[in-house]
Amino acid sequence: MSDSPAPLFTIGYEQVSSAAVLDTLAGAGVDLLVDVRAVAASRRAGFSKSHLAAGVSERGIGYLHLRGLGTPAEGRQAARSGHYGELRRIYDAHLATPTAQEQLDELTQMVRAGRRVCVLCFERHPEHCHRQMVADLICERVGVPVEHLFAPPV
Repeated sequence: MSDSPAPLFTIGYEQVSSAAVLDTLAGAGVDLLVDVRAVAASRRAGFSKSHLAAGVSERGIGYLHLRGLGTPAEGRQAARSGHYGELRRIYDAHLATPTAQEQLDELTQMVRAGRRVCVLCFERHPEHCHRQMVADLICERVGVPVEHLFAPPV
């Protein structure tokens, strides 16, 4: 077994099935899925909060929704419009809020404690998603690498 710390994983569920995401998480040895969507609801089967929590639980993976790390509505609109610079500006301001800071600290402690954590949001490509910013901050604080997981598309 390696002495190197576990990476912080991220995953998006755009264009993939819930089974593919669950298989990918289990294959990476994730033990906690952290949902960083402001609204943990989805029209995609298996990705609403209760269904997702039940699905990961069946695989022995914990689930935590950190709503305070979700993107505000105007940031989600910027992302849908492809204005990623605007998304970053909006999300940077959001991260300065007390709730976001508290939840960043909570996530930092879990990763620092050695949990195999994966941060989940919708966008397939992390560079188009605020989860990349969350992962970068946590990895900088803890000194672990980030590993972006990609479930096979449907």
